[in-house]
Amino acid sequence: MNYEQRLEKAGYPVPTHVSNRAFKAGVETGNLLFISGHAAKVNGVLKYEGIVGDTITLEQAQDAAKIALVNCLAAVRNMKGTLHSIKRIVNIKGYVASTTDFVQQPEVMDEVSRLVNEVFGDIGEHSRVALGTASLPGGTPVEIEMVVEV
Repeated sequence: MNYEQRLEKAGYPVPTHVSNRAFKAGVETGNLLFISGHAAKVNGVLKYEGIVGDTITLEQAQDAAKIALVNCLAAVRNMKGTLHSIKRIVNIKGYVASTTDFVQQPEVMDEVSRLVNEVFGDIGEHSRVALGTASLPGGTPVEIEMVVEV
């Protein structure tokens, strides 16, 4: 089973389209891809909108984070033609729009790490950041960016 099939089996199919913005979805330098921040959009529309700890639950934030991750992976696939060009998931940064008393940003991102490790095995072992913020663009509760070695 290939990476995309594993993601689909987990309930997170890789989309074919990534939003067009004034900046690139990712930039390649040397053997690294720096993937821009992606939101939890499905077919170009936010699945969740709001603040974690207020209008968004922990479980919804975890789902949003996994959707944002597959949008990042879609950018990788669009840049390289396949996810099998990935040699290593180097780093994942997760930004969680949350209330000041919400302190479970790592738990939001743990689900992303579990999915990456499940799908990619050893090459999925990565470093990670989980940050809380007051708000994120468009009202998305989670934004993910990543660095991938190809």
